[in-house]
Amino acid sequence: MSSEVQAFIEDFNASYEAKHKAYEDNFWATKMNLAGSSSDELTRTKTELDNFLGDATMLAKVQTLLAEPNLSTDQTKTLKIFERTFKCYIITDAEGLAMREQLNALEAKLAENRRGMKLGYTNASGAFVEASSVQLRSVMRTSDDENMRKACYEAMRSIGPFVAPEFVEITKLRNKLARSLGFEDYYDMKVTAAEGFGKHTLFPMLEKLVDRSKSIRDKALATLAAEKGEDALKPWNMGFALAGDLSALQDPYFPFDHAVNSWARSFAALGIKYEGATMRLDLCDRKGKYSNGFCHWPQPAWVSSKRGWVPSSANFTSLATPGQVGSGHTALVTLMHEGGHAAHFANVKQPSPLFSQERAPTSIPYAENQSMFLDSLVGDAAWIGRYALSKDGQPMPWELIEREIRSLHPYKVFALTSMLAVPIFERRLYEMPESELTVEAMLKLADEVELEVQGALSSRPLLSVPHPLTDESAAYYHGYVLADMAVYQTRKHFLSKYGYIVDNPQIGKDLKEIYWQSGNSRMFLDLVKEMTGSDLSGDAYIEMLEQNVDDLVKEEKVAYADALAKGPKFGPEDAIDLDMRVILVHGDEVISDSKELKGGLTEACSVFKQWIGTNFHGK
Repeated sequence: MSSEVQAFIEDFNASYEAKHKAYEDNFWATKMNLAGSSSDELTRTKTELDNFLGDATMLAKVQTLLAEPNLSTDQTKTLKIFERTFKCYIITDAEGLAMREQLNALEAKLAENRRGMKLGYTNASGAFVEASSVQLRSVMRTSDDENMRKACYEAMRSIGPFVAPEFVEITKLRNKLARSLGFEDYYDMKVTAAEGFGKHTLFPMLEKLVDRSKSIRDKALATLAAEKGEDALKPWNMGFALAGDLSALQDPYFPFDHAVNSWARSFAALGIKYEGATMRLDLCDRKGKYSNGFCHWPQPAWVSSKRGWVPSSANFTSLATPGQVGSGHTALVTLMHEGGHAAHFANVKQPSPLFSQERAPTSIPYAENQSMFLDSLVGDAAWIGRYALSKDGQPMPWELIEREIRSLHPYKVFALTSMLAVPIFERRLYEMPESELTVEAMLKLADEVELEVQGALSSRPLLSVPHPLTDESAAYYHGYVLADMAVYQTRKHFLSKYGYIVDNPQIGKDLKEIYWQSGNSRMFLDLVKEMTGSDLSGDAYIEMLEQNVDDLVKEEKVAYADALAKGPKFGPEDAIDLDMRVILVHGDEVISDSKELKGGLTEACSVFKQWIGTNFHGK
């Protein structure tokens, strides 16, 4: 019987792998607006994948096989992840299947319409400038023209009324589907599938953070108004009031065309390897491209009983506009974040691709913890002193770092409240009686939640956040909050254990062995406890928010001096080995491929730098 079980497992793994890849290839093509991309093909392949994972007869077969004696440890583990996954997607009645198929079509159509939406602002000369939501937010942070900032905010606000009519219908249908499956509503269904616990376990954790952060938030808002005037609290002014000319002054130390090289060297110094993976990077913004960075895996990593180790392939995108102030820093943070996702999923070593795919039953905060921990390093003086270098190799002066700490640390609570607002809005949206759910009610709710949770209207209006609009990322944002709790808990653990994080190869080793290799075979809360020795809590997060700014300046100045004295483990021209093939693209154009170049990844970064010069800087 054991050989029959193994044959079933191998056949299932191969079928899943093929359907997963077909969907992900279409997902990438449509999100990147590639030639020949089709929302109809995206819908078809998504439906095929959903139907495959929603096959009740396959679940029954798996449960029968689990009852067999003499199963190996790997066979039992693999059949159990099959069972867990099926239970996230099984819909047995024809009406439910029809609703899911209808949702796939509605979401694909909304995505297509949103991609084609004409966004932009009127500049000082009275000319209309087309701009993506990412560019609009960047202008709000960096432009000293308040009228232009306000025009950008109004453009961001226009996204809500544009998407709301279709999104209202999607929301109603999502709830109808979830309730037909026995869940309280769609949010309850999604969080139960991903985390193994329902929304009534999740939201008390989030509400506790809202309560604990409220006094910190109110103090920060009052301080900002006192220092910069009441107008600084207007949504189009807040980002500029917090960053203002600091972004422009720091910009030379984050050249966009150095970002890939800096990310690669930093990860290599942490001892991170990608286990033979291939990564396709599309980093620059362009018309029609999806308005949010992401990393997806058309090929999950896993260990096949027939083929041995199957390395992952990842598609990774950001939305930089080279030459625009702040673009280099934004690209770098995105590279650290999405590259962290890719490193995590490249290192899952389990006997099925289901252990290393990003959808349920993979925990959202488990996935986001890895990427958010790694992107947090960009804010450390220990990292800045090594990697934030001007084009002629000069490090960022300490004065700018101290100014950033004193300017931004008292306001870091705003990042937390901004994250908290999204799941609280989504929860209330799905709890709204269907008879009351209208476009007007949805828009009103978004404003109410922003005012309640953030204390002011947000420069990124809730309905401009792309996550709630698509099934794979809807009812998802709570993951960022729980992940941030884990990030600060993990940072505190590493600093206590090793004394430092940046350029410490033990960090990559511990991440791989404790957080990464198990994939979704273990629960997120258990992994955090194993890594840090404590249950997940918001204590370390609140501790960070409450830290005295003078004490933080002293700590960071010591770390900065040490970084300058030691320098980075790998220099900009050094050969580095992440055990990964990197392909840099711009839509359908291949810019460079590390596999095809004698100098590998270092030369691929150099070719990319030249391409940026030619295409964006006229060099």
